[in-house]
Amino acid sequence: MEDGEIEEEGMVVEERKQVAPPPKMEKSPYGMLKESKTSVEEIVAKILAIKKENKPKSELRELVTQTFLHFVTLRQANRTILLEEDRVKAETEKAKAPVDFTTLQFHNLMYEKSHYVKAIKACKDFKSKYPDIELVPEEEFFRDAPEDIKESHLSNDSSHDLMLKRLNYELFQRKELCQHLEKLEQRKKGLLETIANRRKFLSSLPSHLKSLKKASLPVQHQLGIQHTKKLKQHHSAELLPPPLYVIYSQFLAQKEAFGEEIDLEIVGSVKDAQAFARQQANKDNGLSTNVNVENSRLEDDAPDEEDDGQRRRKRPKKVPSKDSLDPMGLYQVHPLKITLHIYDDEVSDPKTAKLISLKFEYMVKLNVVCVGIEGLNEGPENSILCNLFPDDTGLDLPHQSAKLFIGDSLVFDERRTSRPYKWAQHLAGIDFLPEVSPLLTSHETQISETKNDSVISGLALYRQQNRVHTVVERIRSRRKAQLALV
Repeated sequence: MEDGEIEEEGMVVEERKQVAPPPKMEKSPYGMLKESKTSVEEIVAKILAIKKENKPKSELRELVTQTFLHFVTLRQANRTILLEEDRVKAETEKAKAPVDFTTLQFHNLMYEKSHYVKAIKACKDFKSKYPDIELVPEEEFFRDAPEDIKESHLSNDSSHDLMLKRLNYELFQRKELCQHLEKLEQRKKGLLETIANRRKFLSSLPSHLKSLKKASLPVQHQLGIQHTKKLKQHHSAELLPPPLYVIYSQFLAQKEAFGEEIDLEIVGSVKDAQAFARQQANKDNGLSTNVNVENSRLEDDAPDEEDDGQRRRKRPKKVPSKDSLDPMGLYQVHPLKITLHIYDDEVSDPKTAKLISLKFEYMVKLNVVCVGIEGLNEGPENSILCNLFPDDTGLDLPHQSAKLFIGDSLVFDERRTSRPYKWAQHLAGIDFLPEVSPLLTSHETQISETKNDSVISGLALYRQQNRVHTVVERIRSRRKAQLALV
């Protein structure tokens, strides 16, 4: 019985694999299944009733056979149901394929939709640069734009087409401006190169001018035109102290205005004078900047010993005895001095007849100008400058402050060859008060009229503001008289 069931199940599996359409039945498989179930239940009930009543077993065999028949019917119904299920599944799979394809297309369309929506949103949110561009007005565009830009058709929308044309015209203008800018840049580059070359030439020009001036010195000396030397002297004069500068300017004006037969020369160390000027500027009001600017110019144009076409001048050697004579530094002298050469004005060639050379120097602490004769062998008391004007031996210091500096001696050092004559102070523009009141002086003049008459007659010409000419004439006449006596 079990073997029969196994064989039947194997047949059912083979029939499922074949998936053959079930035979047409009058009743549905579910109805047959229900009827067979009901019949089996009734047979089982009858079998149980027979066992309870102890009836003969022949009736049981018939009921068992009917039961097996109903089981076969159940199997047939079950097989029919399974075949129907397989058929429905196959039809479902066939119907599912187009649904899946349609679903895939739907998802693709939704993805494309989201992409287009994002693109549309990006386009709507896009901020163009043309609103920030300052376009030319429409009137100017229609008046000045080229015909090819105005006649082009770029869009069906008239306003948008006009905007595109205006943008094209703006681009056209900017290209022209870029080309113009390139030309200007090239021109600027050329001008910068020209400026650099000219600056290079100008930077080398002072050395060329200096060599030219040096080369022209023999010609100037031959023609008697001492322009370079005069220019150097003027530059050196800017470093002179004010009193010596006044003397220099007074004598130079006298020479140029009246043709006085004199020569002026500034001697001394220019570098020491520059250092002295810097020290004075730092002591005063911090004017070192201006002094440095002048010094830089003076260092270039100052009288250099090597540039002089004539003979080289040597510095005068310092005499150690003067340092021992002036331990307090009261007789400190400015580095620059003025040398005045006086010539005989009665000969045909005055330059060959030099009568005397005077040296003017300025003492810084005493604030006096001293005068001496260059090459004087005899003592200052025998000099022609002593008592050039009455009561002016050069030993009395004109300033009360200078006398306070000197101390107990109250007189100028007699051993020095240069002395602070009063007429030298007047030439330097240094004014001072007399030691005695003018009232007392007038009273004394009434007592000694004879002596005062000689003093007044000696000072009369000097007080007529013709001081330079008076001094030169007096020195010239004395020197001539001295030479005549010799």
